[in-house]
Amino acid sequence: MTKIWRETGFVEGDPWIVETDEVKADGEATKPLLTLDDLIARADESNEVGLGVLIRPADDVTRLEPYLYRLEVVAVAFPAFNDGRGFSHASLLRTRLGYANELRAVGDVLIDQIPLMLRCGFDSFAVTNATALKRLAEGRLPGIDQHYQPTARPAAAAGSYSWRRVS
Repeated sequence: MTKIWRETGFVEGDPWIVETDEVKADGEATKPLLTLDDLIARADESNEVGLGVLIRPADDVTRLEPYLYRLEVVAVAFPAFNDGRGFSHASLLRTRLGYANELRAVGDVLIDQIPLMLRCGFDSFAVTNATALKRLAEGRLPGIDQHYQPTARPAAAAGSYSWRRVS
């Protein structure tokens, strides 16, 4: 079972789904997260806004740039916990391309990666991992005291990064 989590808690009634052969969006209660190619084809044929896209690890996220203003959500796929390309996609979307709407991590989202994903610019998470669901429900998000590099979300408490010299 997949639940959507944000820093404010679990989200009820989220309409976005990843379509499969078994699961299709109905257009009323659920909306599809389109593949990158499907999104571009659909956006080129219409002036539709409020779309959602699913970015896979091998996709070129810069292809989204002309369509970003039309997107309500960009979901970034994490097919395995050790595939970090989604972190780069999030960073590019937030810092270089200026994407400001919802950025969601989907797939193999583990509890210890969520603080790092938040720093890269993710603001919602499609969580299926039982341990992650339990810890999020309990409000037990792991903390990270030191950060080595700047990201889309600056370090809050430190005021500096661990690699910078403080006089």
